Amino acid sequence: MKNVIDSFVSLGHWPSAGSFGVNTDILATNPINLSVVFGVLIFFGKGVLSDLLDNQKERILNTIRNSEELRGGAIERLEKARARLRKVKMDVDQFRVNGYSEIEREKLNLINSTYKILEQLENYKNETIYFEQQRAINQVRQRVFQQALQGALGTLNSSLNNVLHLRTISANIGLFGVMKEITD
Repeated sequence: MKNVIDSFVSLGHWPSAGSFGVNTDILATNPINLSVVFGVLIFFGKGVLSDLLDNQKERILNTIRNSEELRGGAIERLEKARARLRKVKMDVDQFRVNGYSEIEREKLNLINSTYKILEQLENYKNETIYFEQQRAINQVRQRVFQQALQGALGTLNSSLNNVLHLRTISANIGLFGVMKEITD
């Protein structure tokens, strides 16, 4: 870098003899050089810069349009997703309500069927008890009847003599004969 500055400084020491040379006075030459550069840039670069700015403007506008379209599509998909979410929530709530209703219904059915089974078992128990009571009563009756019959036979055998015995048989045969005539 020092070499470049030295070469410019050494140019400043050349004597000017009315010919073309380099003016090293920065304050005097800088605005002139800048105005020339800006003039050339504006003259030649105006079209290029305008085209670049127009292209950049078009790209920005296209990007904005694409972004708007994407945003619109995203909003539409979001609304559809929200609608599906609401529907799914409603379905879940409905399944939950139906599930609870079904559980309650099954619980009531189970309780009712259990009560019916218990009622049937109670009826069977009562019938069994009644049957066993009747059987026991019949057994007692049979024993009492057998004992009474044995006692009566014993009493008859001891108190009947042959004459009384023959009269009883004749009376019974007579009764059977009368009954036979009635039935004929």
